[in-house]
Amino acid sequence: MPWTRRHLLTIEELSLAEIDQIHATAAAFKKILGRNVKKVPALRGKTIVNLFLEPSTRTRMAFDMAAKRLSADVISLDGASSSTTKGETLRDTAQNIQALNADLIVLRHAASGSPLYLSRILNIPVVNAGDGAHEHPTQGLLDTFTMRERLGDLRGRKVTILGDILFSRVARSNIHALTKMGAAVTLCGPSTLVPGWFTDLGVTVSHDLKSALADAEVVMLLRIQHERQSAGHFPSLGEYTSMFGLNKTRASWLHPKAIIMHPGPINRGVEIDSELADGERSVILEQVTNGIAVRMAVLYLCFGGQPESVAVVD
Repeated sequence: MPWTRRHLLTIEELSLAEIDQIHATAAAFKKILGRNVKKVPALRGKTIVNLFLEPSTRTRMAFDMAAKRLSADVISLDGASSSTTKGETLRDTAQNIQALNADLIVLRHAASGSPLYLSRILNIPVVNAGDGAHEHPTQGLLDTFTMRERLGDLRGRKVTILGDILFSRVARSNIHALTKMGAAVTLCGPSTLVPGWFTDLGVTVSHDLKSALADAEVVMLLRIQHERQSAGHFPSLGEYTSMFGLNKTRASWLHPKAIIMHPGPINRGVEIDSELADGERSVILEQVTNGIAVRMAVLYLCFGGQPESVAVVD
């Protein structure tokens, strides 16, 4: 089936076939990234603006790298250096970027729904790089791409997401992607951060760490999203770690060949011990590397490219 979307706003709206298309395109681009010359002319002459109005390291750099690998011109703008600090609205900022002949905007914003809002008022593609606690679609896509590389078909695989689910856009995007792909998803953490209504999304909710980790083939750790919390949801970080932090003993409850994931940034010694984050079962740095290929795929497709055409883009 041909790719028809101009924007990437959520994983929730994607079909399984569309997720497969993005992953297939990313796999083709990853092969290109393994060459001596890592650049292709697919987006030569295009200008991509990374409008990041929230802090970011991995996502911003990966989008920047992805665009440059596709030969696009890239302009990155953060909140501190934009006129939003002077009271300019998101609408006016984005419309001015479009008026400057940008061809696509990658947006990170604290307000849920902001990329959807821009997609309705602009005439250029918009890619969501994280909107509030809503979604982070390219993170969910790179996470599931990494799982597929390591495990193959995800149908029936037990994936446990552990930590601050309530405030995590990464968790929501992974839940939507994994359930579409047939994985058995378990969410675990304090009841204040993993409320029971998440079961409406087709997942299992557990507040017992041992049962949640038992025989899981993937465990994804999430940090505590302090910046999105207006009140304390557990007594202290020390108590959180004592109850839900992943250490060597607790990792023994996992499937013997389980992989350990984290979208970053990592709070070492809180949600995960350093020996596990840096250990042989960790694929955390693989996630970062795969983020370039996945974002290359997203940018390429949003500009009208087709998965089967990647082989001839250079």
